[in-house]
Amino acid sequence: MLNKDIPYKKLADKFEKLYSLYNKREYVNTDPIQFLYAYDSPEDREIVALIASSLAYGKVSMIIRNVKHVLDLMEGCPARFVTDGSREKFEKVFLNFSHRFTKGSDLAAMLDGVRIVKKMSGSINSCFKESLKFCENDLCRSIEYMVDKIIGLKEANFLLPRPSAGSACKRLNLFLRWMIRKDDVDPGGWEGIRTSDLLIPLDTHMYKICFMLGFSKRKQADLKTVLEVTKAFGAIVPDDPVRYDFVLTRFGICPDMSINDLHNMIYE
Repeated sequence: MLNKDIPYKKLADKFEKLYSLYNKREYVNTDPIQFLYAYDSPEDREIVALIASSLAYGKVSMIIRNVKHVLDLMEGCPARFVTDGSREKFEKVFLNFSHRFTKGSDLAAMLDGVRIVKKMSGSINSCFKESLKFCENDLCRSIEYMVDKIIGLKEANFLLPRPSAGSACKRLNLFLRWMIRKDDVDPGGWEGIRTSDLLIPLDTHMYKICFMLGFSKRKQADLKTVLEVTKAFGAIVPDDPVRYDFVLTRFGICPDMSINDLHNMIYE
């Protein structure tokens, strides 16, 4: 249930002002979304987005460095690299790759799964639309369906978590936000999916912000918390509950923008 003590109308006005100030590409230098802008083709962009979002954990500098390294190895055309590749080739290309808990073999397994999905469905976009239809527009079940299609029912891969395990699936929800929304920051590229179905990509920064706003009092940033805070944002923008995700998370990520600054701007 929504917290009736929260002044949603006042927050809507404040959030919209923040959106007009900070929803700009000049603030993406600390965000791996920056890599999507170099690819006009949705087929390339969805693969870049999956890689960039999947590696979006750890220090920002490390994320940016490692995403760039992976893309540099993909010969300038990610879609063709994946389509023409094989598990063996991916294992060889990314043999020495490492990103915290992720090894080259994990990345190779994910990309080989994408290759198979592209062969069967044409694109990750088509696969996800199939999953939404099959799962009756239940986003959590649709994410699970897509993950199963990419990495299989048995293979575990930290890069693609499953909602059924209670995971907030922050990185997959980030991937969906990038590919489905379209504004000055989110480039979009996917068709046939409603922004109203999106869920908040709940990372540490957004969790602290939602706690400060009173959107949740839960002690864990898990799937239940994601659903709770998405409902709260949906009370402000029903058609686009993740509209303010990028803007709000700049506070705490950008070096000169703290959560205390955000608090002061909202409650001044």
